[in-house]
Amino acid sequence: MINKIANNIKYLRQLKGLSQEQMADELEVTRSRIGGYEEGRNEPPIDLLIKLSEYFHIAIDALIKGDLKKTNPDALMKIGKNRILFPVIIDNEGDDMIELIPVKASAGYLRGYSDPDYIERLPRMKLPFLPVGKHRAFPIKGDSMPPLKDGSFVIGKYLERLDDMKDGNTYIVVTKDDGLSYKRLHNVNKKEGTVELHSDNKMYQPYKVRLDEVLELWEYTCSINIGDYKDEELNLDSIMNMLRGLKIEIEQIKKISKPN
Repeated sequence: MINKIANNIKYLRQLKGLSQEQMADELEVTRSRIGGYEEGRNEPPIDLLIKLSEYFHIAIDALIKGDLKKTNPDALMKIGKNRILFPVIIDNEGDDMIELIPVKASAGYLRGYSDPDYIERLPRMKLPFLPVGKHRAFPIKGDSMPPLKDGSFVIGKYLERLDDMKDGNTYIVVTKDDGLSYKRLHNVNKKEGTVELHSDNKMYQPYKVRLDEVLELWEYTCSINIGDYKDEELNLDSIMNMLRGLKIEIEQIKKISKPN
């Protein structure tokens, strides 16, 4: 692990165009200490890891577990004061790749959403028709948001700021207590610091969550309703094929809708 930390410190310093002495001044340590960390001779203590996290606006877990050289530096998306959405996967053509959260992996998302190893293990694909932005595909559980059924997927676009949420729109909300939820958001109360989460199925009562408990917010882009398929038909390969096929379906709809 020390080699990853050493490589990441050196990479981030060079990314900012700093010399070892300049970075040492910024972090209020000696240049020799920075050199020792970059060469892997010493491991930074927790207090310095916190300083590095705050200075570079990057999560400590990404700093010590990830390989930042694999990530496009222009694609690092800042979240709050000290976390980035990591990694933002880019393919050889420079297009964003979509991570798909399988149903079995969704329970671990709350623990793994900021863990580079967890994110890197997720299956991923490219959907060229999506708008600009970072997208991720999340599984739907239950029947609270018809017509989506249990087992369907929502593809959401990541929102960097909670202020960008729109009243009445639907979002994948990641909170400390509830994990993943797909709901319609209403009545943002900045004074109280709360927002209401509503289900389209009126059998479920709306409830409030605190804005400071929202870890991530993904705005609905499109959905794949596969609730009518049999369990044996819903393997990961078939789901990925459905998502790829959506591009063809949308193109066909566009052609049909064009005036003669």
